Amino acid sequence: MATLPSPGTRVLEDTETNLDKPYHLILLDDDHHTYQYVVTMLARVFGYSQEKGFAIACIVDSEGRAIVMTGSHDEVSLKQQQIHAFGADPLMETSAGSMSAIVEPAC
Repeated sequence: MATLPSPGTRVLEDTETNLDKPYHLILLDDDHHTYQYVVTMLARVFGYSQEKGFAIACIVDSEGRAIVMTGSHDEVSLKQQQIHAFGADPLMETSAGSMSAIVEPAC
């Protein structure tokens, strides 16, 4: 016969899960990419609308950086590689390559 807990007693099971810690992917500002480049890159890499891409471009321009996504380390690292591989801005002669993005732990 099974023993039942006494009234007022709770049985807790160990349900600890190892969730991945979240990370931010942060786009860094520079003077070698146009707003149109940023909007287009964010649309192709993340599927963001023009409005969202433009809003992020404004934040990057005014604050020097903007969080473009939060996710697992693997997810943000993949998107970081895609940003770094996007290439130079064809609308700017001084653009020699892709924009830079960094990965930081989310607080």
